[in-house]
Amino acid sequence: MINNIDLTHSALAGLPTFDARAMTSTSGLAQILLDDKIYTLRITKAGKLILTK
Repeated sequence: MINNIDLTHSALAGLPTFDARAMTSTSGLAQILLDDKIYTLRITKAGKLILTK
């Protein structure tokens, strides 16, 4: 399950916000579907996010 984060005190309040670690679970990987194309979201060892097609 993807966790929404409460950002009521942030400038980004109102935008959908998700916890990347919850999305990727223990593998550090998640797939995202956009217009019949699958993208891979990866958390690097340095804690950065990479999105690839």
